[in-house]
Amino acid sequence: MTEAERAQNVMRLILTLRSRGVTDPAILRAFETIDRGLFVTGIFADRAYEDTPLPIGCGQTISQPSVVALMTEALEVTPRDKVLEVGTGSGYQAAILSRLARRVYTVERHRPLIAEARALFARLDLHNITAIATDGSFGLPDQAPFDRIIVTAAAEDPPGPLLAQLRPGGIMVVPVGQTDTVQSLIKVRKTEQGYEYDELRPVRFVPLLEGMARD
Repeated sequence: MTEAERAQNVMRLILTLRSRGVTDPAILRAFETIDRGLFVTGIFADRAYEDTPLPIGCGQTISQPSVVALMTEALEVTPRDKVLEVGTGSGYQAAILSRLARRVYTVERHRPLIAEARALFARLDLHNITAIATDGSFGLPDQAPFDRIIVTAAAEDPPGPLLAQLRPGGIMVVPVGQTDTVQSLIKVRKTEQGYEYDELRPVRFVPLLEGMARD
């Protein structure tokens, strides 16, 4: 693919996001800067710029761009924020967040995915991302509290260990559902009085599993 073709595909994706209701200029700039084509390889590479989820390694998926944008928008990230992402996957969501936040910590239970994501982050000079192979269901206590937490796998309920690592005033976005067919994207805001929950839209994510994967 030539640079001109790549640029055309990226702009087509931006137009798609606009048509899906994404209007935040900073988020659109992040999608323009971070080329999704670098995160999709193999037989699905020619579909990298479609607004659709695609398979990646280790039985995982890269989320469709409009869902990545919606989750990013719901997080209300500011340039001062320290963000935790649970479920690195391809690294695409972390890369988008890195253009908006001060620091991004991303954790993944599949070691091969972490290795690939780190290589991509280095290639793109995204030095404000720390990618760690660990059991994400317990978060990252050593770096807590976080201003924002995003979970890219579905839990039965917003995980208690992650809620505990959220700073007062912080926001967590997490898919919640007891099956892989009925899930809702939930926005949780931590207040002095407790937690406020907003249901955003139906989604479909892989399940949030405990323990390290045996890759």
